[in-house]
Amino acid sequence: MKKLYMVGLVIILILAMAMIGYGAWLNKSGENQIVERMENRTIPLQGAKVQIREIHPKIDLETVNLYSEEMADAVALIDGRIENIFVNKNSSVRRGQVIFSLVNDDIPLKIKQAESSIARAEAQLANAKNNYARYTRLMERDATSREKFDEAEANFFAATAALQEAQTIREQLLVQSARQDVAAPIDGEILIIYRQLGSYVTAGTPIALVGNFSTLYFSLPLDDKHAQQFHSGDRAELSFTNSQIFRKAYDTEFAAGNLGDNQTFWVQAQDILPPLNEPASLRKIVWQVDNRVGLLEQQAYSGAVLTSERARKILSVPLAAMIDSNHNSVFIVSPDGILERRTVTTGADDGNFIEILSGLTDGETVVTSAAEGLDAGMKVTVNLEGVQ
Repeated sequence: MKKLYMVGLVIILILAMAMIGYGAWLNKSGENQIVERMENRTIPLQGAKVQIREIHPKIDLETVNLYSEEMADAVALIDGRIENIFVNKNSSVRRGQVIFSLVNDDIPLKIKQAESSIARAEAQLANAKNNYARYTRLMERDATSREKFDEAEANFFAATAALQEAQTIREQLLVQSARQDVAAPIDGEILIIYRQLGSYVTAGTPIALVGNFSTLYFSLPLDDKHAQQFHSGDRAELSFTNSQIFRKAYDTEFAAGNLGDNQTFWVQAQDILPPLNEPASLRKIVWQVDNRVGLLEQQAYSGAVLTSERARKILSVPLAAMIDSNHNSVFIVSPDGILERRTVTTGADDGNFIEILSGLTDGETVVTSAAEGLDAGMKVTVNLEGVQ
């Protein structure tokens, strides 16, 4: 009986050991299968080829500060009261056109006084001239003294000078009288009228602001790699991403034919500083804006886009391939389908494609799918954009 018990116990131990060994084998086999499946698993992604493409480079501008080179105040040149205003706000004016007239009550009186002084001086000069001529004849006959002749001559010259002085005073007063008319300093529009009819102003007081916004300017600081794509004389298209172009600081008039929110503006590069042939990390490009539609004014605008008119053939990839905000990294796919993270140097973009200056070669494949969850070394399959 005892022997049978021992045999049964041994059999149970053998079966238990066998079951434990079988379980361990199943667990190991399952792990190997999972690892094998993970190693053989491929992730489907979207991608595109690195290739030469023709693009019109775009630059997103956070702020554009427009300014005019033709703005000036119409200034009172004498003291006086505004008697007439010949223009209204937004009136078009030409340089030299009279836009205000002043009245200085003292000037007419002073002119009359000057004319009276001239009349007296003319009478005194006539008398001195006759006296000088008489003493000249007497001196020729040696019938008078040298002292009397010199006195007559001196009186004549003094009377001549007195008349010239009186005439000069009158001319100065006539000039002041003419300055009662205030003229437009430049061609343009009346942007602001500072003073109203009947106001008294002193010399040097601005009365109205005249400006010409048909041509505006702005300067754009750029990294050298972006500035190198432009040259003096290049044209570009300036557009805005919002409707704030209607917010006018000076309330100038809109020209016929404008497209409102959909309006774009042609701009031309006037100057690049420092010149492109000189080494520099930063450059400034001065742009001239064609604003004949009258939508823009001298002020700051946000949300602008500058698009080059000149197309460039460049090595590029889709912007979607960039996996960081600085546009310095991409995922590429090796010929055997393995992901690799690559550091790149980028240049201009057109909103869809971005220039590759270094880090990639023509024909390589980049990933354009979302980069979240991807890592170097993963095995992937790529469906190329535009390829069925």
